[in-house]
Amino acid sequence: MKKLGIIALALFIQHISAQVNRFVYQVTMKPDAENKSEVKTENAYLDISPEKSVFYSENRIKRDSIMQKAFQGGGGRGSINRDQMENLRTSINYSVEKDKTNQKIFFKDRIGRDMYSYEEDRPLSWTISSETTKIGEYKVQKAETDFAGRKWTAWFTTDLPYQDGPYKFGGLPGLVVKVEDEKGDYSFDLMKNYKIAEFPELNQFGNTIKVKRADFVKQQQKYKSDPAAFMNQGGGQGSFSTTIRTGGRSGAGGRNQNPADMRKRMEERVKEEVKKNSNPIELQ
Repeated sequence: MKKLGIIALALFIQHISAQVNRFVYQVTMKPDAENKSEVKTENAYLDISPEKSVFYSENRIKRDSIMQKAFQGGGGRGSINRDQMENLRTSINYSVEKDKTNQKIFFKDRIGRDMYSYEEDRPLSWTISSETTKIGEYKVQKAETDFAGRKWTAWFTTDLPYQDGPYKFGGLPGLVVKVEDEKGDYSFDLMKNYKIAEFPELNQFGNTIKVKRADFVKQQQKYKSDPAAFMNQGGGQGSFSTTIRTGGRSGAGGRNQNPADMRKRMEERVKEEVKKNSNPIELQ
């Protein structure tokens, strides 16, 4: 009986240690350079295990769950409540995975209809201050860095046994509780944390293309300068013509719509999205 008790305790400890710790951050953004009064706010998750961490949108995982249930139920896209999906639109289309074992950061984001992935090649260099304060229940310490064209101020805590943070931020002797750029365009604020059983699987529609960061930036600029041309040149799932040939299933009664009108509306929509994201988190 004593041996059984020891085995049970060992299994319980193993189960607890295998759990993933989820930290919920409120992300505040001003993505439109011409309209700084428009502030977008949504939650994002930082899921941490001893081996890795993943940062991504809360709305994204909720949308993925709805779509997965629809497909598993045999209804396909036609059974999805579009109003519900519209309420879960996200401005955080990217995800960031940190490989703790190899000290690497991998960034994924969508350009057009394909997902691009690259390894971050710019290490963060922090200046840690002696200044401390308290944010919520945590005692925090100040640190500053210049990254991707912005000057950032972070507040990290050693009250929690993690050396990580939202987005690409990390490398401090504690967990980032708050980080904000000096212009106040972007901020990440820790709201709460709890344990989950395992990392959720993020759906990735379209191709995943692995590139160097410099090539990702080039592709992104091509897309921003002429979204329609970029998507048409991509072919496959990345083209406007593919969607039009399918009969415009994205809209009710799409099969009766004029393909030229559909193309024009899609081009206008994409260009408007690019315009509204003219103040990205990374300026360089």
